[in-house]
Amino acid sequence: MREKIIGFALTAVILVSVHLAEAQQPAKIPRIGYLTASSLSVNPARIEAFRQGLRELGYIEGKNIVIEWRSSEGKADRLPALAAELVRLKVDVIVTSGPVATRAAKEATTTIPIVMAQDIDPVGSGFVASLARPGGNITGLSTFRPELSGKQLELLKEIVPRLSRVAVLGTSTQPGYAQQLREVELAAGAFGVKLQYLDVLSPKDIETAFRAADKGRADAVLMLVAGVVAGDHRTEIAELAVKSRLPAIYDRREFVDDGGLMSYGTNFADLSRRAAVYVDQIVKGAKPAELPVEQPTKFELVINLKTAKALRLTIPPEVLMRADKVIR
Repeated sequence: MREKIIGFALTAVILVSVHLAEAQQPAKIPRIGYLTASSLSVNPARIEAFRQGLRELGYIEGKNIVIEWRSSEGKADRLPALAAELVRLKVDVIVTSGPVATRAAKEATTTIPIVMAQDIDPVGSGFVASLARPGGNITGLSTFRPELSGKQLELLKEIVPRLSRVAVLGTSTQPGYAQQLREVELAAGAFGVKLQYLDVLSPKDIETAFRAADKGRADAVLMLVAGVVAGDHRTEIAELAVKSRLPAIYDRREFVDDGGLMSYGTNFADLSRRAAVYVDQIVKGAKPAELPVEQPTKFELVINLKTAKALRLTIPPEVLMRADKVIR
């Protein structure tokens, strides 16, 4: 009996020791990779929104979560190497800002979860099998942009009543571009507007496109330019539009913050904040294949009255009343 008591006591001591050892082991700190083609300084609002989303979920960078920031600084050909670097670091999740970055991450890993902070056409790009059932290691958020292009043309018509010719500056190699054009063409047919298509594949094409728009006697510009060009050359584009005396509408507010006339589209900062929710779910065990891709819920109209004045353009009061932000 004495030997049994001693045995039970030893067993209890061992179990307590094991539990104490486990309790003393520090919890694993999630390591997140953030991959973008644009410079990190180009979209500070999106970066801060992502951080804010994490803070709302209890994550403090440098304390209970580590973020490995990687930017190709506008050079898309550097993205594959940066994606491979994040894979070697064995990050728990890779967050991508845009389809070019997502493509690089997809080619670098089939096992590490990837969260798209924004993508024009995740299905068409081949990133997911469907929005409802992604099916692989990629999930996240869609910008739903193609369906907004018609509304952008409608807004141009409201501020330029005699609108008859519109130069459409786009990036034909960008996923979802064909869908955007279909929406624009439908709206153009309804408004009796003729379209001039100008392809902007690299920064050197920007000035050439504006010269062509001027030569084609465009009344306004619809800007569908995407990728690195849209990210790192916003100020140049906005200045050329004013210099060419062309009212222009863009798909994101950053253009207007940098001197553009007007934007209508997805609230990208909100998407970045919501990307943090995916990160939280995945580090807690959720599988990307089972997390549906979400579409935007917030859209915004932003107008720059300083630019309108420079263009000698009067924005109708009813349009100003609908604006989410007016820069005066």
